[in-house]
Amino acid sequence: MSLFTRKPLTMISAAEALPGRPVPIPTAERHFLSGIPLKSPVPDGMAEATFGMGCFWGVERLFWQVPGVWLTMAGYAAGHTPNPTYQEVCTGLTGHNEVVRVIYDPAVVSYEGLLRAFWENHDPTQGMRQGNDIGTQYRSGIYTYGPAQQDVAEASRALFQHRLMRAGRGVVSTEILPAPAFYYAEDYHQQYLAKNPGGYCGLAGTGVSCPIGLGV
Repeated sequence: MSLFTRKPLTMISAAEALPGRPVPIPTAERHFLSGIPLKSPVPDGMAEATFGMGCFWGVERLFWQVPGVWLTMAGYAAGHTPNPTYQEVCTGLTGHNEVVRVIYDPAVVSYEGLLRAFWENHDPTQGMRQGNDIGTQYRSGIYTYGPAQQDVAEASRALFQHRLMRAGRGVVSTEILPAPAFYYAEDYHQQYLAKNPGGYCGLAGTGVSCPIGLGV
């Protein structure tokens, strides 16, 4: 949830970004729900995905509830400042997006299935905001691991854009980029809505379904 009411609504350059720090900020040791070490490597046979779709509290809860997802973590990505803090990200002067990194079992849930959850649970037409959360840290983004994910993500964007147009909605503003460096968010952000079940969640879809992974 935003801490500031005035912040840049366009991406800053690397030259304008805050300097950050050379070492990671502290975070949780283990996932609050599963107890799995939060910095576990990707197990053999599993894969990873990273998404930005507004405040990462609700986004992380969305994905930890998906069958086949083994581990989730909140963090910052796609900016310039190394090892940023939440307060720095909230100024809009790091360029980072609030994101959730997901480790999943493709034998249980496909990448297309994760993309469907992504498209259907936020509004990807809002640019540098998501609902009442305003700023570059709330932009819609898919950060891909390899050419196969990149191709599927771009195909899903085209499919969903077609569905949105049929429903009279706007143009998708989602950025699709090769996965940049991921920086873990602070301890209290990890699995925030499991620790605070009544906490803020601004996640809301458009009501438009995405046909990706359904043979369309």
